[in-house]
Amino acid sequence: MPRLLLFLILVAVAVIVYALIDCIMTKAHSVRSISKPAWIAAIVLVPLLGAGLWFLFGRPRPSGTRGRQRPAPRHPTAPDDDPQFLRNLEAKRRQEAREKENRRKERELRAEQEKKAREDQQKKDGEADNEPGGKTA
Repeated sequence: MPRLLLFLILVAVAVIVYALIDCIMTKAHSVRSISKPAWIAAIVLVPLLGAGLWFLFGRPRPSGTRGRQRPAPRHPTAPDDDPQFLRNLEAKRRQEAREKENRRKERELRAEQEKKAREDQQKKDGEADNEPGGKTA
């Protein structure tokens, strides 16, 4: 009889320890019924009953079973933690750099065209002055 009692005590302690470790290792948003700290308190304060209730009502359901599961809570993330935001930011930065470079090239091209137009105009004016029947200043 004492051996049986010792065996039952060892089994009970093993079940309680397993339930406690299982509860601690479970993610807080996947725990059912009550909150995770409440489950830990129940397992510690009411050992066998708390462990049994944990296995029946607290453990998360396997992903293949039916039933309504609580969705993971959505926490607002900082913009610098959001990879999509960072990609958009980088794309916007590259686009602005390309636009700035295009505007610079356009200004240079316009200035070059104006310079060439002035040179052509001066050349025409010089040719008109050098013509035999042309005006001389």
